[in-house]
Amino acid sequence: MGEHALPGTPPVPLRLRKSARARRISLRISQLDGRVTLTYPIGVPETEALNFARTKEEWIRQHLEDRPDMAKVQFGQTIPIEGVDRRIVPAVGRRVLLQANEVAVPEGAEARRLARFLKELARDRLTGACDDYAAMLGRPYSTLSLRDTRSRWGSCSSHGGLMFSWRLILAPPEVLHYVAAHEVAHLAEMNHSPAFWAQVEKIFGPYQHPRRWLRHNGAELHRFRFDDKPS
Repeated sequence: MGEHALPGTPPVPLRLRKSARARRISLRISQLDGRVTLTYPIGVPETEALNFARTKEEWIRQHLEDRPDMAKVQFGQTIPIEGVDRRIVPAVGRRVLLQANEVAVPEGAEARRLARFLKELARDRLTGACDDYAAMLGRPYSTLSLRDTRSRWGSCSSHGGLMFSWRLILAPPEVLHYVAAHEVAHLAEMNHSPAFWAQVEKIFGPYQHPRRWLRHNGAELHRFRFDDKPS
């Protein structure tokens, strides 16, 4: 990958990626860190790819400007857990305690402690939801794993392995359940055909609202930084 930048104030770093699978020049802006990647096919000159990026400069800068500000997870910060905003406060004991409007976290590496708690909570909620939907569908899944994915909320492999972003635990429960039903439905239909969406509606019910919620609010779930490095 090559490193370039769009000139201006401020300059915009560009990461160039030549790909044998690319059929056209494309731009991607990471929701997580704002990195701009310019992908272009083999055989297309680098100068042509850079010229394409320059024609999209206004769109790039607007998109970067509209990105939500990153928020460091620390005491006093508010974070949504299962769709409810909760203030992070020091815990009296050694366990993370989820309360109505607060989440109490033991002092010392609190961001990592909270991340570990949220991953465990996400696994519990997603396992319960997937078990229920798989039983309704009559198709068992093989494994369930969690990752901190940038580009997708879940996936289903051809071998029945389900993968989810653990950040779904930050979203309202109906959104997490929709994504669980969506991936379980792929156990029957490995596509997005009308038959697939019929399976989603069969096991979940009307899905338009949580699907829209993710489209409009999903980027917000990536703005929280779970590390204990000084700001």
